[in-house]
Amino acid sequence: MYSKTISVLIFISTLLLTACSDSSEPFELTELTVETAQKVDNNKVFNVYKSPACGCCTSWIEYLEKQGADVDSIHPGNLSEIKSQLGVLPRYRSCHTAVSAEGYVFEGHVPVKYINQFLANKPVDAIGLAVPGMPVGSPGMEVGDRLSPYAVLLLKKDGTSSVYAQVNAFAEQY
Repeated sequence: MYSKTISVLIFISTLLLTACSDSSEPFELTELTVETAQKVDNNKVFNVYKSPACGCCTSWIEYLEKQGADVDSIHPGNLSEIKSQLGVLPRYRSCHTAVSAEGYVFEGHVPVKYINQFLANKPVDAIGLAVPGMPVGSPGMEVGDRLSPYAVLLLKKDGTSSVYAQVNAFAEQY
């Protein structure tokens, strides 16, 4: 029964993530341009990989830009392949992936507060942070005053994670 439940959850997660990807064409991370990397004078420049049709991704990008970030939206043919190349395992995935100028990954609706904390004090052996899925009330996923408590995970190079922060109230995101 347990493995059947896990299989169903994996299938549903795959469907949700696939909905944000609009084709299966391969995409190389080498398409990141040198010009984009050279614009960086701090860690406020991000490449965000997303589907062009994803509204919550656009909302999260607008939120990031309001916090002073310079964002370049990239619409790869195969978003899942990008996530795999960046080391984001399926259990940590959401609808978009942001990559800082230094190559750190911020998967999903991560609050800027935690991005800034991470970049100011980069944990050893970390690739970035993730908010798996799309929790209601997280930045870009606002629905009135509703909030589904969620964890911001620290993604490690060995594929494991730990809780970086727990968000139980709106104020904890800002």
